[in-house]
Amino acid sequence: MTSPHTGEALPPVSASRREQILGGLLQAVSRSFYLTLRILPKELREPVGLAYLLARAADTIADTRLLSAGGRLEHLQTFRNQVTGPAQLSALHQLEDALTSQQSIPAERILLTSLPEAFSLLEGLSEADSRRVRWVLLELMAGMEFDLTNFPSEDSGEIGAVENDQALDGYTYQVAGCVGRFWTDMLTYHFGDHAGRLGDWDPERMSALGVRFGKALQMTNILGDVPKDLRMGRCYLPLDQLARVGVAPDQLLDQMFDPQAGPKARPVLVAGIETALGHYSAAEEYILAIPRRRRRLRLAALWPVLIGLGTLALLARNQRWLDPGSPSRVTRRWVYTMMALSFLAVSSNRALRSWIGRLRRDVEAGIS
Repeated sequence: MTSPHTGEALPPVSASRREQILGGLLQAVSRSFYLTLRILPKELREPVGLAYLLARAADTIADTRLLSAGGRLEHLQTFRNQVTGPAQLSALHQLEDALTSQQSIPAERILLTSLPEAFSLLEGLSEADSRRVRWVLLELMAGMEFDLTNFPSEDSGEIGAVENDQALDGYTYQVAGCVGRFWTDMLTYHFGDHAGRLGDWDPERMSALGVRFGKALQMTNILGDVPKDLRMGRCYLPLDQLARVGVAPDQLLDQMFDPQAGPKARPVLVAGIETALGHYSAAEEYILAIPRRRRRLRLAALWPVLIGLGTLALLARNQRWLDPGSPSRVTRRWVYTMMALSFLAVSSNRALRSWIGRLRRDVEAGIS
């Protein structure tokens, strides 16, 4: 169908509207990330915030369950074309028309209707920032497409699983490890190579650590979301590991019929936690490599690590880890207390190593 918007330019975005998109809207779709964004130096807030918003829009498309997997893939391809650029107003309005009414969360409806302005902001970034934002969005969408092409539809009653550790590791790179690389590239560009404000920053080493940083956070999400994902037909616990302990993915779904599935599969959970802990070691080194005087950058990297390790410690002790009614989540009070204490500790490598070490030991005690 021919769109009446064909050929129109993307809309200009006023300063107040920019603030609404990168402030109120971003806060509405991700309260935890919004806290991190607010602490970032001003050079990073717009490109990083915009990257998150557009990634969240793509994720909303991929998760629109009222559409078939094929329909979602088609819309994701349209979105991918806009990211590659130049964005077309007609295509963005077609996405809005096709998807907005399908969303039950008001903030996600607003996000989809804000796509023309969000892409206008993207095209207004510097060439260097725009290139990096587009790169990470394309990588993230590859992970979303993996989910849609490798797992059965949510209403099929079937469960698919990743085959092995290698497949899981590749997936965690696509959906989070690439963000660590993006983050490192952004820091290097804005504060490293030409700005000289990151001291002895080794971009190649930091990029490798950043990838593992992202994988640590994603492994935490994967392990904590096992009950929810199973109900969507997705099992990210490796199939070969489950087979070794004599458990099939569908047995994990309903413990009422197989109450021993949780205890039998616990070694697979523990293996995943140990993998995550290995990645958190890299994340710790990443934080400590940021010069102590760069407090905002340190805090932005520190908070996800502390929240992630706190979550893993709860998960390690959660004997009902397959029960969707017993999620392993740190409380909001825990988060705010952590943030307050972090302002006191962030400039001390010794204090950070001690704090992270205590959380690691909590996790290890839970799986021992």
